[in-house]
Amino acid sequence: MEFREFMRNGVAYRLDPLTHDQCRINPDRAKRLKQAAGGLGLAKLIDATKEGCPFCPEHVEERTPKFPKEICQEGRIQIGETLIFPNLNPFGENHAVAVMSHAHFLDLDEFDVKMLRDNLMAAKNYVLSVHELDGEAVWPIYIWNHMPPSAGSIIHPHVQILVESEPLPMQAQLLERSEEHLNLTGRNYWEELVERERELKDRFIYESNCLSVIASFAPRGFNELQFIFNDESSLVELEEKQISDFASCLVKALTAYKKFGIGSFNLVTYSGPIGEKLDRYRLSAKLISRPYPAEVYTNDSGPLERLYDVRVIDTLPEMVAENLRPFFA
Repeated sequence: MEFREFMRNGVAYRLDPLTHDQCRINPDRAKRLKQAAGGLGLAKLIDATKEGCPFCPEHVEERTPKFPKEICQEGRIQIGETLIFPNLNPFGENHAVAVMSHAHFLDLDEFDVKMLRDNLMAAKNYVLSVHELDGEAVWPIYIWNHMPPSAGSIIHPHVQILVESEPLPMQAQLLERSEEHLNLTGRNYWEELVERERELKDRFIYESNCLSVIASFAPRGFNELQFIFNDESSLVELEEKQISDFASCLVKALTAYKKFGIGSFNLVTYSGPIGEKLDRYRLSAKLISRPYPAEVYTNDSGPLERLYDVRVIDTLPEMVAENLRPFFA
């Protein structure tokens, strides 16, 4: 395993150890002039969107659809404050929405472990119900877009869940490269990655009996964290202990994000297929920060990201890890 980096004109070029995707890191870019900056408009946005919000408790029953009885006898899956129902505007197979709180808006330090655990448990139940009905739906996807800069179109806290018959391109690439690594070295890439990062210490943040948290060597997003599970290869293999540990780590990470002035983020999972315990693969998730919600803001995704598939990053992973460690202590 190689952590490949070279410098050009003061910019660090890094290649992902598994996919070899390129990112370019220059922390000085964080200091550049941003004429559209600040939190103007957030309070106004929250107030303006609360009235008539379809995800608020007083509207959700009448304004959201129900599953067929084959998926859920009650029409919607509920655990705690989490409520799961079909997505009216899907972008994939078996696309559902999981509202996670009665509150219309929660800041990053207001999410708690029970709330996230309930949401993840309900999501797992939904995925298993879909798979039981359709044996070809084997690829679970869990996506959390918080606030508009993350592409979240509704302020009310919620996640997206899909169960597809084919892997997303990134899922397929990670599985393929993991198999290549195993065949070439005889080792599980994810176990080796955690071992190497633990030894190097620079980007290692936390580990438990269930998972490890690291700052990605070649991140795809700002302040990127990687959550790598110790044994599981699929989302549905997680039991309550693993889910609780993951939820606890997310709460700590989001609390840190809030402390650093972050107000928006994306979380995604990279799951292997249901029903296959893969020796070559481990379930992982990534968390990245997005621009602060404001009336006008500077986007963090430009032409290199959208059209050249190259990430330009202004947060050094080693500093991300150093800043996050106290929150996991």
